[in-house]
Amino acid sequence: MESHTPWPTALHGELAEELRKVTRRKLDLQDGQLETSAFSILWILSDGKPRTLRELADELSLEQSTVNRQVNSAIRHGYLERFEVDGSISRMIRPTERGEAAFEHDGLQRAERLNTVFAELPHATLDALVWSLREFNDAYDGVLERQKRTPPGRRTTA
Repeated sequence: MESHTPWPTALHGELAEELRKVTRRKLDLQDGQLETSAFSILWILSDGKPRTLRELADELSLEQSTVNRQVNSAIRHGYLERFEVDGSISRMIRPTERGEAAFEHDGLQRAERLNTVFAELPHATLDALVWSLREFNDAYDGVLERQKRTPPGRRTTA
């Protein structure tokens, strides 16, 4: 049966399918405390640097209105807080102690699940996977950065 996918080669389709599988695995937990969106926001904030709503939206590659809903939900649950900064119009967002504790709890559970998966892979395969994903992401980011600097009518696929 002929495939009607948008992929020009089987390799394109196979890679797209594997990436789709990875992104749909939210690593939901039976005993998790956080929604996936709150975990993602807390992950970004785990570097200790508060962010504006716009900065979070940019880092999550989501619309600001979507991130605003997610942040408001996390604030209602006591995981995040907004605060004023002198000289700034935008309020900053940072984790609360409860948010940091929930992030650590859920992060450790996710790590335990990954350890179970890692146990089924040869060590060399795991190293190659991490290396390959890093190389792929670096190359992808490079292409996006070059496209940002190229006028829309002059873009190429190379």
